[in-house]
Amino acid sequence: MSETSRPAQTPDEQHAAAVTRITPWLRTLWLTWLVYRLLGLPILINTINANHPDIIGGMVWQGLWLLPAFIFTPWMWRARSPYALLLGSMLTLIYLGASGVVLFIRVYGSDMAELAIYIVDFVLLLLINGGLFVLLKRLPSMNKVVKKPRTPRY
Repeated sequence: MSETSRPAQTPDEQHAAAVTRITPWLRTLWLTWLVYRLLGLPILINTINANHPDIIGGMVWQGLWLLPAFIFTPWMWRARSPYALLLGSMLTLIYLGASGVVLFIRVYGSDMAELAIYIVDFVLLLLINGGLFVLLKRLPSMNKVVKKPRTPRY
């Protein structure tokens, strides 16, 4: 065997390598979505909408809307627990559904610039959810826990 060739990676090593590649990408997407939703959305809507809704009120409303996401952020940042990521995936599915409904409503009542703001939000959530599904597939199985046999009591 030559010095430059490496032995083939085991499936566990391949999964670990995939997780280390996906996790930073997912963190970046998560942080981008939180900042965009909390700050970017109210500011952009204020500048584009003819009624110029209140920016601070929009940030407070988005902060309340994002409260579950803020609570979930530490588990998302670590990205190790399959159970927590599964719950996070369900949470982002709820956000994705709500974002899709808002996007659908805005199609009929807004101009294209305002619609683009909501499309960015929807796409960010779609990418986060896709990344969570890929990460959950790569993490160790939740139901293959090896338990020690119980010793009988006499």
